Amino acid sequence: MDWQPLILTFELAVITTILLFIISLPLSYWLAFTQSRLKPVIESFISMPLVLPPTVLGFYLLIAFSPNGGFGSVLKDYLGLQLIFSFEGLVLASIIYSMPFMVHSIQSGFKQLDPALKEASYILGKGRWETLWRVLLPNIKPSILTGVILSFAHTIGEFGVVLMIGGSIPGVTKVASIEIYDRVESLDYAGAHFYSMILFVVSFIVLLLVYSRNGNVLKFSNHA
Repeated sequence: MDWQPLILTFELAVITTILLFIISLPLSYWLAFTQSRLKPVIESFISMPLVLPPTVLGFYLLIAFSPNGGFGSVLKDYLGLQLIFSFEGLVLASIIYSMPFMVHSIQSGFKQLDPALKEASYILGKGRWETLWRVLLPNIKPSILTGVILSFAHTIGEFGVVLMIGGSIPGVTKVASIEIYDRVESLDYAGAHFYSMILFVVSFIVLLLVYSRNGNVLKFSNHA
């Protein structure tokens, strides 16, 4: 069996989760505390992957990332970056596709905090960033863990979006879900079972460890 699709899958999931956390943290903080009229609009855009078929999202990302399109042509002409049929394109598509799981989880954690925590920190002379890192984030660890686990697991199981953006290029974009599809198409059920069982076992072990530590950690946000 070829282990490359599995290695590529977990590499994609790890990179996506890390970048998604970095992007989602300030965005979730803003959404949790802002009174802006743009909040419902931004939340709606973030939540679109939850209701759209993956093929719809994948199609529009394919158009956007295409070298013949506006965004794709800018990236290619000025940065020399082509997102279609590339690992970088998979990462960006995965970030967009899994964003609601990370953002909503962390946002929910911020909103459930007692406002007195932040006020007390400010009274004690702590700045906004120090309050965030030393007071707020330590108190929403379960929500952060929820976002990380859900985003990681969701990325592992991606199919429609990664197929449309990356295709099936061995060693570049052919992740485990694509490999399973190709094996089934060629009637190689033993091979499909091999990859499917590994993903099943890994996902189960990850969730089991999380539930064993905190049974409520995967309580999904009411915003989803």
